[in-house]
Amino acid sequence: MSSRIHQLFATCLFVAVSIGSAFGTPSGKQARKAIRIVTKNSALPDNIQQLIVVFTATPESSTAVLVPLEKTQKEWKVVSAPWEVRIGRKGFASPNAKREGDNCSPTGLFGLGELFCYEKVVNTKMPYLQTTPEDKWIDDPDSEDYNRHVRGATTAKSHENLKLRSDEYKYCMAIEYNMHPVVKGFGSAIFIHLLDEKSPGPTAGCIVMHEQEMEKLLKWMDPKFKPSILMGTEKILMSGIQ
Repeated sequence: MSSRIHQLFATCLFVAVSIGSAFGTPSGKQARKAIRIVTKNSALPDNIQQLIVVFTATPESSTAVLVPLEKTQKEWKVVSAPWEVRIGRKGFASPNAKREGDNCSPTGLFGLGELFCYEKVVNTKMPYLQTTPEDKWIDDPDSEDYNRHVRGATTAKSHENLKLRSDEYKYCMAIEYNMHPVVKGFGSAIFIHLLDEKSPGPTAGCIVMHEQEMEKLLKWMDPKFKPSILMGTEKILMSGIQ
């Protein structure tokens, strides 16, 4: 075998391994779907160069596929093998249909916002805040701080504590759903955070994953590339998010 052919073979083998599915589907199938999804959403802002695509086969599924992509020279490329994540226990809401307490994850394109971490030092370029017992995320629709982070006292009737006894919020990144502007009752506290390893299952609307996978995402993300998330059912995302 010539050195040129050997080099081409090695390159093809590397690509096949790098986009192979992590959960039993044909090699590269989910990665190719993610590329088709982002192609169908060609109106994405040009300044987004890192994109996490999360999709399900059916609206009611609480198990989804997550694929991270990066844009180089105007071309989207998969940067890691896809992996399985859990979402809202009732799947993805239809576009613009997410409401507080419906147990659905929202559909759409969203920025990735505040990152909260239990540890003082985290391997990421993203800005983050070390979480304290005083950190809360307000989910009371009647509060003036609805769907916002508050450190300290609050008059809100309900909120999410961001420092738990478990590791679920060890890394907790806000998905900027219903933030620009905030509409009361349209849903709050939508995060990417860690799976409860003792009782893995769906969520009230967040995206959850294993710690090792979350750490890979945080190491990869760079704020200068405006990391964002595109999420929904495969069918809706293939039709293009308006």
